[in-house]
Amino acid sequence: MLSALGLLLNLPAAIGQSPQHIFSNHPHLRNIPTVHESAVQARRILNISSIATLSTVFPNHQTFSPLENRPHDLSGAPIGLIDYYAACDPTPYEPTILAISIATSFKNARAGSNVTLSLRYHPPIDHPPGEDIYTYSPANLPRFSLVGYIEAIPADRVRRYGMDRCFFERHPEAVAWKPGNAIHDSWWARLVVEQVYWIGGFGDRAYIGWIPVEEWRGVTRQEVSHARLVGEKNY
Repeated sequence: MLSALGLLLNLPAAIGQSPQHIFSNHPHLRNIPTVHESAVQARRILNISSIATLSTVFPNHQTFSPLENRPHDLSGAPIGLIDYYAACDPTPYEPTILAISIATSFKNARAGSNVTLSLRYHPPIDHPPGEDIYTYSPANLPRFSLVGYIEAIPADRVRRYGMDRCFFERHPEAVAWKPGNAIHDSWWARLVVEQVYWIGGFGDRAYIGWIPVEEWRGVTRQEVSHARLVGEKNY
């Protein structure tokens, strides 16, 4: 592990940069994707992925059932849990989520917590060989966080745009906990995105920083469908 770290830290030195350029952008670096190009990549990941980490914060004051056996010192503590999502909303930049009322993430959201949905790119299993050991390193692959809040989606909107059908195509087993099921109370929701933080990879070759929400929303469906990430066919 130490030898691998040494190789990583020597990489920028070989091109005359300090190791810190791996983790942030230098103003004089060239050939780094623009903010808009990074937004397109992020929207591509949103479309081809369907599982992410949903992070919330425990409220300062909330009553809960003794059956939860919850510790009493969680006020303000963050918690991140994986959850299903799909890009099914007519506004494709807002992920669709099937919320379960009993789940911790949605209890916290209903108590007023802001929400962060964190995604990362997973190259296809059959991806071609990389140029070097860094090509498919998780540290060099894109990941980002969507910051916002959970909003319920009216049932008529779900029906009108076939959002439930779209969601179950990505997650067939989730039909077991669709709204009206006999197991848990559930409801359709979307993440209203207010901020986007992006790490495209190492800072000497990828953009790292905030993507204005206008850029995130302004990416077209055509741009998303034409975009390709490392390891995808026709990259």
